[in-house]
Amino acid sequence: MLEVDDVADRVRSIGFGCRRCGACCRRVAEDSNLVIVSPAEVRAIMAATGLAWDDIAEPYPEFIDAGGGGEYTLAWCIRRTDDACIFLRDGRCSIYDHRPWICRTYPFMLHDDDLVVSECPGLGTSLSPDGAHDVAAELCRRQVAEAAEEAGIRAIYRGAQIPPGGRAVIDSEGVKVLHD
Repeated sequence: MLEVDDVADRVRSIGFGCRRCGACCRRVAEDSNLVIVSPAEVRAIMAATGLAWDDIAEPYPEFIDAGGGGEYTLAWCIRRTDDACIFLRDGRCSIYDHRPWICRTYPFMLHDDDLVVSECPGLGTSLSPDGAHDVAAELCRRQVAEAAEEAGIRAIYRGAQIPPGGRAVIDSEGVKVLHD
């Protein structure tokens, strides 16, 4: 796992300044604005907004055959309209203070020991050492949270049973059977 200072050096060398353009929240290609969220993130958004789970999250769109006509997926995503995240309003995030890890760290993510950088108009902008350190710290916290979620999913998956002909999401909290 990378150290915060190493990540900060990499982030600073790339440079970034959010332009608040909302491009990352808009659908420009199939699943271009797919935001994967953990159950904890959904619950935080629920607490902040008063919305129900199903108003906030939808199953990750790729399902796996479970046999017996059943299928499952291993993640939740923020709901989207035909063209944007449901929380993008007037070009701004309406849950900015409660936005998921992916949104807080975009356009960066850590994959093992690599810093992955997505396309973004804000790249290449000068970033202070403190700003780079803040981004790096968030990235490292995100990596730890994602690893914990993945471990929780693996633990649940071992004993998961998908109802025949049913659809479900397996997350760190359990098997959630979907009702259409």
